[in-house]
Amino acid sequence: MESITMLGTGSAMVTKCYNTCFTLSKGDEHFLIDAGGGNTILSNLEKVNIKINQIHNMFVSHTHNDHILGTIWVIRSVATDILKDKYQGIFNIYGTKKSIDAIKSICSYVLQNKFTKLFGTKILFNEVENNSEINILGRKTIFFNICSTKELQFGFKTYLNNGKSLTFLGDEPYREAVKDFCYDVDYLLHEAFCLYSQKDIFNPYEKHHATVKDACKNAEILNVKNILLYHAEDKDLSNRKELYIKEGKEEFSGNIYVPNDLDVINL
Repeated sequence: MESITMLGTGSAMVTKCYNTCFTLSKGDEHFLIDAGGGNTILSNLEKVNIKINQIHNMFVSHTHNDHILGTIWVIRSVATDILKDKYQGIFNIYGTKKSIDAIKSICSYVLQNKFTKLFGTKILFNEVENNSEINILGRKTIFFNICSTKELQFGFKTYLNNGKSLTFLGDEPYREAVKDFCYDVDYLLHEAFCLYSQKDIFNPYEKHHATVKDACKNAEILNVKNILLYHAEDKDLSNRKELYIKEGKEEFSGNIYVPNDLDVINL
């Protein structure tokens, strides 16, 4: 069974949920995408019963604190298990050179040498460039530059073992330059900072983000079958899913997923 487990669904400054990060899972193995901004990543992995020794691949989309700081806790946890002989194999971290340099730099200041000495042997950093193709959990995965106007950031397109396709667009809106990675996919993972009806409250465009209406309009134009919305504000968390789906359905004829933290979506 292939699935997405949402470990966090919020934007940078949320307090009622965790920052956006998730796993693409295949059986008992999990590909971790981003890690949020703190050690809540570890407690949320525990809550969904994903053990750290079931994660051998992690992708870091960019260097913003709500995506990269949690990776330090993941690395420490992996390294601890390696030193206790509880972790088999290699832990692969994928990202741009800038992301990799940032992670290594932070680790050099905050982690003990017994952990960082595993870099290059048991913990490997793999630099991705535009159109880098890598096999992860038996899936062809192509990384691409999302053409951010704010910070160098990569997304990816992957081909699931059931024949379906999935594209992750990071935490900025779709841009025409990446159409080839998005058109006609089965699942499009697109950020939606807030409702369009509340754009004057949350000012998404000033933050280089999209609204639900924008994201779902993109999905309709791109002929995707399912859209998954994340990286959202949390001021009305209990009603967020219902409100987002209602606005989204005005623009998109496919399936709309608005997950909460810890939700699992079967693909």
